[in-house]
Amino acid sequence: MVTYPPVGFHFSVVFELFPQLPNDFRFQEVSGLEVEMEMETVREGGQNRSVHQLPVRSKYSDLTLKRGLFTGSAITVWCKRAIEDFSFQPTNVLISLLNSDHLPLQSWYVVNAIPKRWQVGAFNAEQNSVVIESLTLSYTHFNYLSVDTAASAGLAGTGAALGF
Repeated sequence: MVTYPPVGFHFSVVFELFPQLPNDFRFQEVSGLEVEMEMETVREGGQNRSVHQLPVRSKYSDLTLKRGLFTGSAITVWCKRAIEDFSFQPTNVLISLLNSDHLPLQSWYVVNAIPKRWQVGAFNAEQNSVVIESLTLSYTHFNYLSVDTAASAGLAGTGAALGF
């Protein structure tokens, strides 16, 4: 059996805070699923021949979600409360890369996400294009779930086991 790399255009994004609003999760782009290990430099004593890099902690970049501007969005209201009222309600987000049967191949469970930036794209009378909104989220970490991990945890197919 030949296995090809998955396509990057078939995915789903589900906010744990709003599990019943599937139209609110139609994003066209997800970026920022990135983790980097911070390292501490330790100089060797004695012969002074080496410098060692020791791991300190994981550092996660911001998550950016883009979609067409969606009026009546609970996610937009959630962002507005955080930005205008300084009332933050962290939520978990499940991002899944899907196969042709709409089942998760791999998933990323983003923990304690809060809005950091909300941006509306440019309006241009000379172009016939959709207005794009971008949502930047800050979060503590994400857990990577492969199909094997999700199946053994009872998570394959839906987010029900995660409380969605």
